[in-house]
Amino acid sequence: MTTKFDFDGQTAIVTGGASGIGAAITRLLIESGATVYVADVDPESAPEGALRAEVDVADWDSMTAFVDDVAAQTGRIDAIFNNAAINAFTDLLDATVDEFERIMRVNARGVFVGMKAVLPSMLRAGRGAIVNTGSTAAVIGIDDRASYSASKGAVVALTRQVAVQYASRGIRANVVHPGTTSSPMLTQVIAAAGDSGATLQRLTTRQPINRMADATEIASAAVYLASDLASYVTGVELTVDGGWTAA
Repeated sequence: MTTKFDFDGQTAIVTGGASGIGAAITRLLIESGATVYVADVDPESAPEGALRAEVDVADWDSMTAFVDDVAAQTGRIDAIFNNAAINAFTDLLDATVDEFERIMRVNARGVFVGMKAVLPSMLRAGRGAIVNTGSTAAVIGIDDRASYSASKGAVVALTRQVAVQYASRGIRANVVHPGTTSSPMLTQVIAAAGDSGATLQRLTTRQPINRMADATEIASAAVYLASDLASYVTGVELTVDGGWTAA
């Protein structure tokens, strides 16, 4: 297979890389020549060719031990895709403090920990690409996503700060905002709604393009942001949503 990207000799980390968008990112990186390490709570289902580890991405000791091991094995970390996330389907009145803290721990703290863990290695090398998975929930208001929206908004703010702080030292940091994407997380959304047929129809037709994204379409955008094709791109939010947020 001929790929658009050249990651020969490069090492990448993908959190939440065993399923959904993360698995699609992992596959595309492997096809593009990268050595890919997947950090996931259930790593066994990661795509063939990935090096896997069971990691709590929000736990500092767990994540730094994993990153240090990757750096020791390969001598470099060229890119990290902070993709691991969980969802909740509640508005502010129904959301509990425990739920909010659980969502923020994985989605926001996990990104903080991931970036902080890889930065020393990237700074020593004088280069590195960070791609964080955001959400359209950080771009527009969406019903019943109070905790989730807050967590993804935090990802955007932190990414911008890191992009500005470390641009002069060769580090790029960007966000990709997936729209409605066929994935295990979407299956949870549909199941939580109760009326699966009506929900599926609504989720499909809200995009002007009139279909959901395939995970590979989000992966292409994410991998582009980490590639040399995006060497002058940092601090951006790339929304890949079939026109949903533009409508």
